[in-house]
Amino acid sequence: MKVVLAAYGTRGDTEPFAAVARELLRRGHDVRMAVAPEMVGFVELAGLAAVPFGPESLASSRNGSPQDPVSAVADEKQYLYRAMEEWATTLTALANGADLLLTGRVEQQLAANVAEYYGIPHAALHFYPEAHLRQSGWVGDAMEEAEDAHRRALGLAGATGPSPRSLEIQAYDALCFPGLAAEWAGGESWRPFVGALTLELPTEADDEVLSWIAEGTPPIYFGLGSGVWLQNPAQTFGLFGVACARLGERALICSGVSGLVDVPSSDQLKIVGAVNHAAVFPVCRAVVHQGGAGTTAAGMRAGVPTLILWHPINDQQIWADAVTRLKVGVGRPFSASNLGSLVADLRSTLNPQCINRAQEVAGQMTTPAVSAASAADLLEDAGRLRRVGA
Repeated sequence: MKVVLAAYGTRGDTEPFAAVARELLRRGHDVRMAVAPEMVGFVELAGLAAVPFGPESLASSRNGSPQDPVSAVADEKQYLYRAMEEWATTLTALANGADLLLTGRVEQQLAANVAEYYGIPHAALHFYPEAHLRQSGWVGDAMEEAEDAHRRALGLAGATGPSPRSLEIQAYDALCFPGLAAEWAGGESWRPFVGALTLELPTEADDEVLSWIAEGTPPIYFGLGSGVWLQNPAQTFGLFGVACARLGERALICSGVSGLVDVPSSDQLKIVGAVNHAAVFPVCRAVVHQGGAGTTAAGMRAGVPTLILWHPINDQQIWADAVTRLKVGVGRPFSASNLGSLVADLRSTLNPQCINRAQEVAGQMTTPAVSAASAADLLEDAGRLRRVGA
């Protein structure tokens, strides 16, 4: 079976697709991947080949530079039009001769157009429940305009109503959203839950970090992901260190895209670029992060409590609410966090009830191997149709 997987965004958006692709490749399928230009190297580290998909992501192209709101919106509009056009072109070329097309939320309708054009099934991979909802405002209008133009370019008739339901794999555990799981239980088999998808790739820093951890008490991990730029990372990381000092805890800080790694380590504080969450989280006291789906799942699988300092983008607040609802941690807007709130939130996160609950929930989480296998099984079943309507 020939499968095309296209994912756009930072590592958190790309890694789940790469995990599925690696499993499909292991099963002997012909796998073609398309990812954001800056993610091609990351995918290749996982033993997969990929081509650039669209322009460099907006977060990377800005390089963290602040912009006034008017200029930012204008840039986003221009960027979205360009991205949609390039996504459509790449998807159309890659899917020629494929048996199945898998994309994310943003590209889902473009994929539906391409699948209809070639007469093949398509599926989507979602990292949080709201992923199936349509964008609103000018973003939604721009996307609809681009999708309609794409249909015309392919010679397809205009859409006359809702498209047929295609497979939408939910790459997270149902236990995180119990109300939603119950709502979808009545025949929503086209939205199956498989659990979080991750590669669990090692990093160059893992051995050094694990050795540092072993020399003292388990630290609190701090990391703000690959899609969050800090205006003053030194100040933010300093705040983390002071908060831990007040609580008598050690701090392990992953600097991420800030690039701040030249701070000397001490017995109480260590700053590194990145670590393998699967290897490091289980030996930490707690994890503090921005609330990306993959990092949240890694913390929950590790059985350690979580503090999410979220930004008002994508799914971060959704996951902050989820860990609070499950009583495995707490969440707070990053903008509303200060030394006092950080110390209080860490105390709450480190209480015995939260720690015990985190360990309990860990035993209910789907393992990465099972998640990847389940997703691959679903795609194989969808691909066997080979042609829509078969």
